[in-house]
Amino acid sequence: MDLSDLVIFKAVVENGSITRAAERLHRVPSNVTTRIRQLERGLSVELFHRQGKRLVLSETGAILFDYANKLLRLAEEAQDALHNSMPRGVFRLGASESVVATRLPEPLNEFHRRWPDVRLELQTAPSQRLLTLLTEGALDATFVAGPVSHPDIATERQYREELVLVTARGHKPVRRPRDVAGRTLLVFENGCAYRQRLEDWFQGQGAAIERLMEFSSYHAILGCAAVGMGVALVPRRVLEVFSERARLGAHRLAPEWRWADIVLAWPQGREGAKLGALKDVLRKWWGTNRAATRVA
Repeated sequence: MDLSDLVIFKAVVENGSITRAAERLHRVPSNVTTRIRQLERGLSVELFHRQGKRLVLSETGAILFDYANKLLRLAEEAQDALHNSMPRGVFRLGASESVVATRLPEPLNEFHRRWPDVRLELQTAPSQRLLTLLTEGALDATFVAGPVSHPDIATERQYREELVLVTARGHKPVRRPRDVAGRTLLVFENGCAYRQRLEDWFQGQGAAIERLMEFSSYHAILGCAAVGMGVALVPRRVLEVFSERARLGAHRLAPEWRWADIVLAWPQGREGAKLGALKDVLRKWWGTNRAATRVA
């Protein structure tokens, strides 16, 4: 078993098929099939269950996949250590949808311009899922809503996000949960930091949550709020760029609920050249745009 075997194995798992993995790796499918079979023979295990043309990861395959991620990550770190003055290679970055949509385009564009040898892979997900991917070795760094308390994760605060409670336009002022009693909460899936904050706001004041509707995008959440289907807690920046902003009402909550610190998180003790380059860009860009860090 060598690293190239693990790269091919990892590609098959992540792409779900030999054909798609071959396309990603710029190989012919027969070559990928041969390498997987050689890897299985060499390890004397079955890594996949064959179900027609489908490959389903076996229990032993799942164990190898975990180790493959760790070994390939260590190999990248070793390369970074040898060439730490010049970031290069794959950099896997995570962020929530709101961060990607409203905060990252400009700094990431500068990062691409300054470091063209870095291939940035961006993944969006709720904060808790991103932290799980980080600890599993599937991400090199991620933006999440803080604070983060984990012995294996280091963080650096990036900016303060203002959150607002959103309703249909014309809704009476909202200062406490009872002002929206009976309304459906429009939220992302479990693991979203802002969903958790909204639920805590209700529960902290003894208000029952009657109904939840889960969505996968802010556009859908705001669209449903605009027609009166429910209420949501969203970053003000997301609301400001929504095309139908005039149909929505925004309500400011108390400071302890209204502000969220967004942090950049990475594995403790693993700050390589690519992460260092990203942090330099972020300090430069957000350091000259302090509207993102206003306080109450």
